[in-house]
Amino acid sequence: MNFIERDIEKIVKGMVPYFKIITITGPRQSGKTTLCKKIFPDYAYVNLEDISIREQATTDPKAFLLSFTSGVIIDEAHNCPELFSYLQVISDNYPDRRYVITGSSNFTLLENITQSLAGRTSVLTLLPLSIQELTDRLDDITTDTLILNGSYPAVWAGLQPRQMLYSNYYATYVERDVRRIVNVTNIRNFQTFIRLSAGRIGTEFNASSLSNDVGVSVKTIQSWLSILTTSYIVFTLPPFYENIGKRLIKAPKLYFFDTGLLCYLLGIENEQQLAVHPLRGAIYENLVVAEAYKQMTNQGKEPNLYFYRDSSQTEVDLLHQRGYAYEAYEIKSSQTYTKDFLKGLNYLTKLLDKRLTRSAIIYTGSEELDTPLNGIINYRKFRLS
Repeated sequence: MNFIERDIEKIVKGMVPYFKIITITGPRQSGKTTLCKKIFPDYAYVNLEDISIREQATTDPKAFLLSFTSGVIIDEAHNCPELFSYLQVISDNYPDRRYVITGSSNFTLLENITQSLAGRTSVLTLLPLSIQELTDRLDDITTDTLILNGSYPAVWAGLQPRQMLYSNYYATYVERDVRRIVNVTNIRNFQTFIRLSAGRIGTEFNASSLSNDVGVSVKTIQSWLSILTTSYIVFTLPPFYENIGKRLIKAPKLYFFDTGLLCYLLGIENEQQLAVHPLRGAIYENLVVAEAYKQMTNQGKEPNLYFYRDSSQTEVDLLHQRGYAYEAYEIKSSQTYTKDFLKGLNYLTKLLDKRLTRSAIIYTGSEELDTPLNGIINYRKFRLS
């Protein structure tokens, strides 16, 4: 099998001595099952997407769990919420038994964990592939091809052509997952919302504007954003404010976890179309911001990532908080570096002073200067400190 090594593997292994239950959540087809089977080859495996197995687990959850005398991987565990209460009791009473549970519905899974397994399980997130994980496969791949291929393992392992994967992924997500999470009465409006969201990546999320364009209430738009977020389709990047309250109430920026799906939603089919697309710069920015997010989750860490924009429209694309200090990155799709790129970073240097420990331009060019302040880094070599 053409297996791609995942950075989060060592984090999962590091949790085994401390937790009898390990939870791995993430979007469909991100590689959760493959990862679990590789790390725990001796564990039994059950998939609760299988109706017959789910019926057994639902009918008698205690007997179902007790039938596994050592270790078991329970895939798509959110399909059987009855299991979680029994997992708590059995893991306490049978200390030698180990459970790995996975799920692609973050809301349902974490709701059950909060109610039944708080403090008893380690929760990790496996997102689609990062650029860092794909480094060995990118020698002859252009930036536009990388963006179009996206980051789902099936494309890079040669199991599915990208157009086929994203067409099926989108249809399955809308027709099955969305209807399962919430009662969307007008699926066409929801489809319009997803595609309009794709056209707004890298901009501040404006629920009122989308409400007018889609023809639904602001409350519905906010609910649908929550659905896309808990399904690992999109994520939001909050603004930088020293006042945490302002971070929570000011509008965040919107990004997609996967640029392949993003391009599919925008109707971009090939490299030639992407090269001249008016959103090409924003799509590249999405690629880099998503990479930073993945690098954090692959370390088992909360993504402490922000953007900076003030009333005079001075902007820096990405800030990474490290305690009381920050790193700042300006993202440019250009292959040529110019000093004009440093305008926002120079302003932020004065604002944060010694609290800014690293700043750099992340671009597509070959010139590199990895210094603490005002470095120049090719995006494929971009690593958060």
